[in-house]
Amino acid sequence: MISSRIGHSLDPVVLNVYKFLFFNRQISPNTLTVAGFIAGVVSAALVAMGMPVLAGVLLLVAGLFDLMDGAVARTNGRVTPYGGFLDSVLDRYTDLFLALGIFIYFSREGDTLFSVATFFAAIGIAVIPYAKARAEAAGVSCESGLLERPERTMLLVIGLLSGLIQPVIVILAVLTHVTVIQRMVHVWGKMKKSDQ
Repeated sequence: MISSRIGHSLDPVVLNVYKFLFFNRQISPNTLTVAGFIAGVVSAALVAMGMPVLAGVLLLVAGLFDLMDGAVARTNGRVTPYGGFLDSVLDRYTDLFLALGIFIYFSREGDTLFSVATFFAAIGIAVIPYAKARAEAAGVSCESGLLERPERTMLLVIGLLSGLIQPVIVILAVLTHVTVIQRMVHVWGKMKKSDQ
């Protein structure tokens, strides 16, 4: 929802942050993608070890890299099919490693209910982009739904930094599946129109 409304309007701000952090050096967008992935995996490990606040900070860093790779690629004319592919694949790994880290965190706390909720959230997190990919493979654009990746990441950051990870996981466990249903309905409607 956020990404579809804002689009690339944040690119100038993101590029200014990039120039400040890297002294305007030319860094490959794919390098930024991998750096964001590494930050996300370390964030997941920190959650699993019981350090949610530090994990939240690192997840913010991962999110910043995720914004920078696209902005740098678009600005420098370095958008490539492989770059988009790499970004999507590593995003999926990051999302699911984070879910695993949270699952381990709750398991270590002996909190079976929220461990199960985390597993349900992970299923929804995995199916949302899959639904989009299948829709696009069928020739239907599919950007609809409540929780795209920016919203999910923001919720996790808020949950980790505030200590409210339990309600955030419940929200994710419910709304990720609502998002999948929204996409299914959207695609069904588009395909029904095209058949008429």
